[in-house]
Amino acid sequence: MQLAILAGGLGTRLSGAIPAGLPKPLAPIAGRPFLDHLLDWAIERGADDIVLLTGHGSAAISDHVGDGYRGVAVSYSVEPAPLGTGGALVNARSLLADEFVLVNGDTFVEADLVALRSGLDSSPVVMGLVEVADTGRFGRVEVTDGIVTGFHEKGADGPGLINAGVYALRRAVVDQLPRGASSFERDFLEPRLTEVAPRYLRCGPTFFDIGVPKDYRAADLHFMEARS
Repeated sequence: MQLAILAGGLGTRLSGAIPAGLPKPLAPIAGRPFLDHLLDWAIERGADDIVLLTGHGSAAISDHVGDGYRGVAVSYSVEPAPLGTGGALVNARSLLADEFVLVNGDTFVEADLVALRSGLDSSPVVMGLVEVADTGRFGRVEVTDGIVTGFHEKGADGPGLINAGVYALRRAVVDQLPRGASSFERDFLEPRLTEVAPRYLRCGPTFFDIGVPKDYRAADLHFMEARS
């Protein structure tokens, strides 16, 4: 199972929590770079081929991880300039398998990656969703009969499902993305939602976005406890 990780984050929301200039995936969590925790988790759940989609701080990431991690091959797609989630996928197209799992390098959600990928039998896109007590800062995802049917912008308060930042994708989807900088969600998934009809998998309940200081501290505590 191939895992692609979007690892080009700047970490601007974590000013003071990580050294200046350090890419967000290398932010220290429980004494180790967050990316290490993410890689450990993915390999333990079946990932046997890893592609890192890097931009800011690409050299620091490749110097840290190298061309292999725990016996799993690691390859790199380096953005020449910030391309957004969609542009990063297009830039990495030649490295991507026919089917792959995509995760953000600054979020963590407990997910069954094998089950997520199995959803590609019925849709070219499978989204990992997680239920939270307040969707206000994330944006809400609407679902019906196993299919994602709508997105609501940030500000829709109350409990509900949100995008957990983990997908299973067919590579054919990447061929439909615009060239240049773009957002996979805003420029492809949202306007073509009815056509694509993404399936979804409920994930969690553990979920962190380490770009948010509160979640950064919670992730640090979570991984501290996990190793004790």
